[in-house]
Amino acid sequence: MTGLQLTAKPSFGGHEKFVFRDGWLKKGVDAVSQHPLIFSDDNALVILGVGKNMVRSIRHWCLATGLVAEVESKERKREIRVTDLGSRLIADTGWDPFCEDSATLWLLHWQLVSDPFRSLVWHLLFSYFYEGECTKKSLAAFVQKHLDRADISTTAGMIDREIDCFLHTYTPSVRGNRISEDTLDCPLTELDLIRFIPQDNIYRFNAGPKPTLPTPIFGYGLFRFLMNSAKHRKTVAVDECIYQPGSPGQLFRLDENSVVEHLEALSDLISGDIRIQETAGLRQIYINTEADDFFDQTAQQLLEDYYA
Repeated sequence: MTGLQLTAKPSFGGHEKFVFRDGWLKKGVDAVSQHPLIFSDDNALVILGVGKNMVRSIRHWCLATGLVAEVESKERKREIRVTDLGSRLIADTGWDPFCEDSATLWLLHWQLVSDPFRSLVWHLLFSYFYEGECTKKSLAAFVQKHLDRADISTTAGMIDREIDCFLHTYTPSVRGNRISEDTLDCPLTELDLIRFIPQDNIYRFNAGPKPTLPTPIFGYGLFRFLMNSAKHRKTVAVDECIYQPGSPGQLFRLDENSVVEHLEALSDLISGDIRIQETAGLRQIYINTEADDFFDQTAQQLLEDYYA
């Protein structure tokens, strides 16, 4: 296993302790498409219809899911643009503007946990954490260990806040008689990736088959993963796609059989450009194309074909 490698200093706390809510990503993408400087505009609170901290939170989640991106510009440092994915997925004429398809939630989950810059704790806990059960304390210790190894400095309080937000992203709130801003759930709770066991006060990662995960979304994640880890290789061990940090097996929390089933279905979907073969007891993916942009183009085409 390779260790955590970062090309930029990660950002903590941009979510302002809020998970994203139903409609927030759509609201953010729509606002940015009309006004690239919306998040630094004094009228943002009125335009977005939320409080100051929530404005910053919407900005963070739109960036962390890759629906918008910061513009590289010395003159206009705070300008943001809608990405191609944001336009195709969430715009009024997009594939799924209101995230009604569970495939969209899986896609947003992949985008989020694949970003070690804005979602480092999310990335660490899905990529490198292999325990089935955990407590907040054990998660904090795990994150602290990896941050120390990567020479990243932060505070114990910040780590605790990141873990609280991480868990709230995937587990429904335990509500009393009142529903407050802090108890509104994130749409990603529908994925049932993490379960809270109240009688034991532990959290459990739900590893195994994911009936609501479509093969094209698995394939999108696979080719994004391979684009970074195996761009110039013609064979990839299936085990890499199951256990390696950043792999679809890890980020979607799939078991071995589920990954193999998705790989076999994917081979049929893309007309044999990849095939699964076992040689001397080693299962491998064979990539049957010479195209340099195969991984990127195929990932995009899988999304277009699925939503079409």
